Amino acid sequence: MVRKLSRVSFFWVIFIASCVTVNIYFPAAAVQKAADQIVDDVRDKNQNPEQKPDKNSWLHEQLKWLSLGPKEAYAQQVNIDVSTPAIRALKDAMSNRFPALKPYYDRGAIGENNNGYIEARDVGNLNLQDRGNLSRLMDQENRERQSLYREIMTANKFGPEALPQIQRIFANSWRAKSAPGWWVQADNGQWAKK
Repeated sequence: MVRKLSRVSFFWVIFIASCVTVNIYFPAAAVQKAADQIVDDVRDKNQNPEQKPDKNSWLHEQLKWLSLGPKEAYAQQVNIDVSTPAIRALKDAMSNRFPALKPYYDRGAIGENNNGYIEARDVGNLNLQDRGNLSRLMDQENRERQSLYREIMTANKFGPEALPQIQRIFANSWRAKSAPGWWVQADNGQWAKK
């Protein structure tokens, strides 16, 4: 009988241990939120964020004990680290470059592609000097965007397989926050003015 009970116990231990799974996922929503904030910072460095009431104020903390019913449940919130010195430096460089790029966006010479980079669209109406200047600006911007995506991947300890997802998420943010009349490339590769 003891031997049979031992086998049953062993079976249950193995069964329960095999039911435990580890879910490793890519926190797309958190990366999207970080991407939106970075794009806002780059495109409008004088932006004044709205003041939100502090949920953790002293009064709120003091009155928590009065609440009846179930307590608030929090899912594990993933915070994407976008505050490393390298990320801040890249963001500042892109923010400083944006005023030089904006006229080219407005003229339709460049647009946001579906990979998170800028791409030349209609440079036929630009003189030789403007074309050279635009080419230099695009090279710098795309190089720094690539560095930004890689730095976010490294800072948050994502594997290299996350890079295309980060680029896609940033592409969504760059395109969504483009001004009306700017060129944007849809996921299917078709270009259109926003």
